[in-house]
Amino acid sequence: MKLGLSLGYWGKGQPPGQAEQLALAEELGYDSVWTAEAYGSDALTPLAWLGASTSRIKLGTGIVQMSARTPTATAMAAMTLDHLSGGRVLLGLGVSGPQVVEGWYGQPYPRPLARTREYFEVLRQTIARERVEHDGAQIQIPYVDKYGMKSTGLGKALRSTLHPVRDQIPLLLAAEGPKNIALSAEIADGWLPFFYSPWDADFAHTALEEGFARRAPERLPRDQFEIACPVQVIVSDDLEAAADWIRPFIALYVGGMGAKGANFHFDAVARLGYEEVCAKIQDLYLEGRKDEATAAVPLELVEKIALIGPKEKIRDDLAVWKESVVTTLMVGGDADTLRMMAELVL
Repeated sequence: MKLGLSLGYWGKGQPPGQAEQLALAEELGYDSVWTAEAYGSDALTPLAWLGASTSRIKLGTGIVQMSARTPTATAMAAMTLDHLSGGRVLLGLGVSGPQVVEGWYGQPYPRPLARTREYFEVLRQTIARERVEHDGAQIQIPYVDKYGMKSTGLGKALRSTLHPVRDQIPLLLAAEGPKNIALSAEIADGWLPFFYSPWDADFAHTALEEGFARRAPERLPRDQFEIACPVQVIVSDDLEAAADWIRPFIALYVGGMGAKGANFHFDAVARLGYEEVCAKIQDLYLEGRKDEATAAVPLELVEKIALIGPKEKIRDDLAVWKESVVTTLMVGGDADTLRMMAELVL
């Protein structure tokens, strides 16, 4: 098992100490560093800025939102960063949800799985420096008259002027639902789970097997398929106090990141055996009772998706993670936490 440093996305501004965190992670032998984007800071710029001071650690996006950029624009950015870093990019992508896609990017949200398949096809063409041509239901390159938007007819199929460092940059797909998890195993080079638990992973393993059965022979072999999972780590002798650091995060995603009936995070946690708990958290959160929603998150749930407690307990819980399908644990924390995880994992 490998370790990745999770930096996420910014709040009001860049969190202090990220450069020092990254330098320590590279020194300790962490394999990768990961950034994210929601509707504030983007995922790619911090990697270019921070990655300039590193020499070995891989630079991962966890995730780039597909609606933020056309597939050719995403490929341009990834190829440029791959040049600047000497071939260290891991390109993690996801569809996000309708609230962000329609509310922030002003894009439609139809058939996200079909769009993902088309998006990946164009990415691979672009990065391989092929002439890009795609006539899909949602993506047309060169553009043609569709959806009432007139074309000039002057569009020309082009290939990138930039020669890639590698024929393909690893593409990882963020997925929570079984169909999307299966799609990652079919078309991607890795899966980025969210709210994964090695104690309750049968549905995810079934979905992966379905996808692998459809995987094309030209894709990376199965034993090189990367599964990089974010796991929060809180070291404390007081389990409830440690869980209190994680509970607001779970309450936000289960209760507030999506509407009723259209919240993928709710569904992911419910599949772990907490459907009634999730319904209670969501009701309280949407009623504006956020403190009560946070308090409704049970300790048992926190322990299934995070590593909390004294060092000895975290070491014991890690044994289950090491036996799981996860290949990289994406963790954050202060210097002591990063050192402890390096000691326990590496």
